[in-house]
Amino acid sequence: MTAKRFNACEVAVIGAGPYGMSVAAHLRRAGVSTRVFGVPMAFWRNHMPKGMRLRSPWRATDLSDPDGTLSLDAFAERHSVDRDKPLALENFVAYGEWFQGNALPDIDRRPVRLVEETGSGFQIELVDGDIFAVHRLVVATGLANQDYRPREFHDLPATLVSHAGEHTDFAPMQGKHVAVIGRGQSACESAALLAEAGADVELVSRGEVHWLGSAESHRMTASARLRQALAAPSAVGPFPLSWLVEVPDLVRHLPFELRQRFGTRCLRAAASGWLKPRFAKVKCDAGRTIVGARADADRIVLELDTGPRTFDHVVLGTGYRIDISRIGILSPQLLSKIARAGGSPLLRSEFESSVPRLHFVGSYAVASFGPLLRFVAGTAYAARAVTRATLDGGATHSVAEFSAPSR
Repeated sequence: MTAKRFNACEVAVIGAGPYGMSVAAHLRRAGVSTRVFGVPMAFWRNHMPKGMRLRSPWRATDLSDPDGTLSLDAFAERHSVDRDKPLALENFVAYGEWFQGNALPDIDRRPVRLVEETGSGFQIELVDGDIFAVHRLVVATGLANQDYRPREFHDLPATLVSHAGEHTDFAPMQGKHVAVIGRGQSACESAALLAEAGADVELVSRGEVHWLGSAESHRMTASARLRQALAAPSAVGPFPLSWLVEVPDLVRHLPFELRQRFGTRCLRAAASGWLKPRFAKVKCDAGRTIVGARADADRIVLELDTGPRTFDHVVLGTGYRIDISRIGILSPQLLSKIARAGGSPLLRSEFESSVPRLHFVGSYAVASFGPLLRFVAGTAYAARAVTRATLDGGATHSVAEFSAPSR
């Protein structure tokens, strides 16, 4: 049996997606001893379908390095990536791997098994038994294990129901009658890709699809062109709220209830206009309520408000809901000390939780900092904030800073 090895570093970052790598790049540039655990771009590679394109505009898709030399533009120039179309998934994954190779060549790809709090910081145990003692910890594991499944589908087998995040290729669905549940980007793009893979697809949703922008810029109306000209850099949320999205520090100071309403409004279900021409073979059944779902031999029956419908498979384009207890590596004792609103940690100014020197970035920070942190566009803000906290040593804070209204 291999003996455990004990190691130490000042900061550990768990997660090697856009947020984890951006934070680590800034910390190392500042001279902070930093260890990164994770497989670079693993979630993007393993939980998104072939043929997908990013909804975010090009200018809002940079990972953040402190010198600004590892931009998407720099990658595109070196690798002849077409800038005239929405960025393809495979190009974004390649960009992330290129960023990692230049900024963080020594990422530790071993999985983390357990994180515990100690008197002086945190202890990280890897699956092979190695132990790391760290003074500060950044959790950047993204949307892994955060997929949302409506209760109607909880007890049904994976052969009949899957989440959109479980697919990397829809080719096996060729010839099948498939229902896609939802009307956001994930649902609509999954429906388009399924149709292109040869499936008979029906999009079932509570309301009509809200299309963002136009499929072709030369056909845009004058008002649409004006909206595009006034759009904030990240293009998250409607004008003028989109400009408040760009200032997470201000969003954090909004009253809790108002901050939640603001986030809901800016993250409403919608799909990019460039998907609309690909919907020619997708049937849309809008305004439906799903009453229940059940297996019927090797098929699935959706009980809709209009009556039962039978399909070969259902794909849930129902998005993600944050619950840090589902990350799966935080000890119960540590979890119990983290102030939360629902499943999201409540964070202070530098993404620090109620546990000193424990930070959460990316989607975990949306409840505290607003919608920008749901997108790659928020990496620079998060990286600078965590680095500032590390160099300053972290400020003390009171329990009141992490209080959410009782319900």
